[in-house]
Amino acid sequence: MKAKVQFYCTECGNELPKWAGQCPACHAWNTITERPAESKRKAAGSSMSVSMRESGRTSLRLPKQMKEIEATHELRFETGMNELDRVLGGGAVKGSLVLVGGAPGIGKSTLMLQICDHLCRFSKVLYVSGEESERQIKLRSERLQIHSDGLYLLSETNLEEVVEAVHSLNPDILIIDSIQTLYNGDLSTAPGSVGQVKECTMTLMQLAKGSGVTIFVIGHVNKEGSIAGPKVLEHMVDCVLYFEGEQQMAYRILRAAKNRFGATNEIGVFEMADHGLSEVPNPSEMLLDGRPQDTPGTCVTCVMEGVRPVLAEVQALLAPTSFNVPRRTSNGFDFNRAVLLLAVLEKRGGLMVSTCDAYINVIGGLSLEEPAADLAMIMALASSFRDKPIPNDLTAIGEVGLTGELRSVSALGQRLSEVRRMGFTKCLIPARSSGTLSVPDGLQLIRVKNIREALAAIL
Repeated sequence: MKAKVQFYCTECGNELPKWAGQCPACHAWNTITERPAESKRKAAGSSMSVSMRESGRTSLRLPKQMKEIEATHELRFETGMNELDRVLGGGAVKGSLVLVGGAPGIGKSTLMLQICDHLCRFSKVLYVSGEESERQIKLRSERLQIHSDGLYLLSETNLEEVVEAVHSLNPDILIIDSIQTLYNGDLSTAPGSVGQVKECTMTLMQLAKGSGVTIFVIGHVNKEGSIAGPKVLEHMVDCVLYFEGEQQMAYRILRAAKNRFGATNEIGVFEMADHGLSEVPNPSEMLLDGRPQDTPGTCVTCVMEGVRPVLAEVQALLAPTSFNVPRRTSNGFDFNRAVLLLAVLEKRGGLMVSTCDAYINVIGGLSLEEPAADLAMIMALASSFRDKPIPNDLTAIGEVGLTGELRSVSALGQRLSEVRRMGFTKCLIPARSSGTLSVPDGLQLIRVKNIREALAAIL
């Protein structure tokens, strides 16, 4: 008899009855993978319920009124790294499950091992690795100058053995490196598959909520989709943190994609060095370091990363195309948004950018997602097209509409304060702003209604 198989998407975990080239849920291409069908096992909860009914005993949990439930503030503790505490919302929460995702070699294991040096001063930490032996972890900790008596190491991939070690040691904090290496022996699928990853994560979630241990789980992001990535676990965990940045670059950005105990899209900036990761308390200064002066095609804007205003430099290069269809390339800026701004710049700004190849880049590995960077990108494109530099002491903040109008953005006062703190004296903003605006001393506001007025005022 032919063994039954199932098909699933390695990006989102969606199950399909047959193979397809594109996942209908997340629309990713070439991510559908075949796996053996899991045997249907009777759930432990259902069998327990049957035995309880047979014995005549019932211990069902009845619903409670909200006023009967005691609400207590979550118990937080510091991890020893201020940037990580900021992303977590003020520190790690006791009994929470935190997923730290990113590409292999980006610095996830290094970050987790570094915080152990501080956590072991007041708690017991168990570090479980399925990728390295205890000796390898010991050598890496010596390189990072981590010497803690409260740190326990375990090299294990069997989930049952890990849970048993937690019950016997009773640690305060558990670190799993990585979730793709764990496996449940009751499942026939290979480690790293969607079923294994989900099952192991659910067990760890029950362990965290039942025993109150704080669990950090490392998950590798695989662009090829051969291994189930952290995307399939986002709905199960309390916090999702992603490491961003290129391995050849020194700076790393830790971003909160989900946080049940704090703000999302909060970022922390780190610098990778020989001794490990070091914090960057002033990301704006880091992102603007080495900025060219009096050069066309560059403009500075201020974006909100969570509750933190951050200055970023956007660059654009327009060159006459030698093809029938101009080339468009974007790095760190949404591609579709960039194409939209190019169309608005030509139609409403009067610049024939359709005859040029356009190359867009955000310096420092930062990814700009909010529309407040639209005006700065428009100015950088126009500056490159006209080959005329934007004043070095000027920043641009504002959302651009399809008619070329400029719309106000949120937290404009905080952005202006950060702009002035970094030494800029002029700021290009929309003419209409919501609420009362407190302008810092020494900062000149240039209010414009649309991109034509902006181009006329600066270029």
